[in-house]
Amino acid sequence: MIKIGIVGGTGYTGVELLRLLATHPQAQLIAVTSRKEDGMPIADMYPSLRGRVSLAFSSPEKASLTECDVVFFATPHGVAMAQAQELLAAGVKVIDLAADFRLQDTAVFEKWYKLAHSCPELLKESAYGLPELNRDAIKKARVIGNPGCYPTTMQLGFAPLLKAGIIDAGSLIADCKSGVSGAGRKAEVAMLFSEASDNFKAYGVSGHRHLPETVEQLSKLTSEKIGLLFTPHLVPMIRGMHSTLYARLTQKTDDATLQALFEDAYKNEPFVDVMPFGSHPETRSTRSSNMLRIALHRPNDGDTVVVLVVQDNLVKGSAGQAVQCMNLMFGLEETTGLMHVPVLP
Repeated sequence: MIKIGIVGGTGYTGVELLRLLATHPQAQLIAVTSRKEDGMPIADMYPSLRGRVSLAFSSPEKASLTECDVVFFATPHGVAMAQAQELLAAGVKVIDLAADFRLQDTAVFEKWYKLAHSCPELLKESAYGLPELNRDAIKKARVIGNPGCYPTTMQLGFAPLLKAGIIDAGSLIADCKSGVSGAGRKAEVAMLFSEASDNFKAYGVSGHRHLPETVEQLSKLTSEKIGLLFTPHLVPMIRGMHSTLYARLTQKTDDATLQALFEDAYKNEPFVDVMPFGSHPETRSTRSSNMLRIALHRPNDGDTVVVLVVQDNLVKGSAGQAVQCMNLMFGLEETTGLMHVPVLP
């Protein structure tokens, strides 16, 4: 059994980790921290876990994190890097669901997150936790920087095209939408039901933290300079993410060739479903699952390929992907504990 600790178990990614790990056949929850909720049974806060999780929250000072095999950080940016060195020294592996170990350039990290990076030496050895593109490094890593939700859709949507060298890498466009849970479990006016419901808006148009992360990773797939316009939007639903990606073809390519390119790229990927050409994947087709679905279009038989990507932002976009990485790090079948059928309706 893998002994597991979770730092920051009260938020949406924290409870999603708990949901997934509660039925994982090789997972043993040791400690789940929350300073504010110290001593409260986890199932009292999240009744969905009654009969599944018997632990109570414990303050970080009381939690036996150094006795774990792996610790997940479902915390704000900056928390994991403050504690990672102590855990690694005790032989504990670290998976951070925030941004502390996503960006290799500390100057870029500090620009976008307004934090000084406290352990750049660990950053150098960390692995970016997108299994479909970085599986071998994840297997050997002690520290994982779990990808952002938007970057997961953009990378998996653009990757086959960039690797094939058939698109203009300098003119990529990503028009992305996320459910409200992507903002986390916190009290903010913009997230109130009466503010977010029956409403639709863009945000971060002049610059979003997930842009440099995505550009850094996409740059590894091509020798061309990446140019990416990325606009996120907030949609009035709890879970779900839909990214519409646009790329200009630089070679004459028919629909069948495009489809074969994606099918070949992901034919052995258990959590990427390449749908028939011209399909329209729906966010609800991935709800509560670790599945990501992709469909291709080429409007008017022109030189623009449109890639539609959907996922659950809390699962494949966060906690599920983190568990997928854990499975790889501990030599388990990658799908262990993650084969949930999406919830419909």
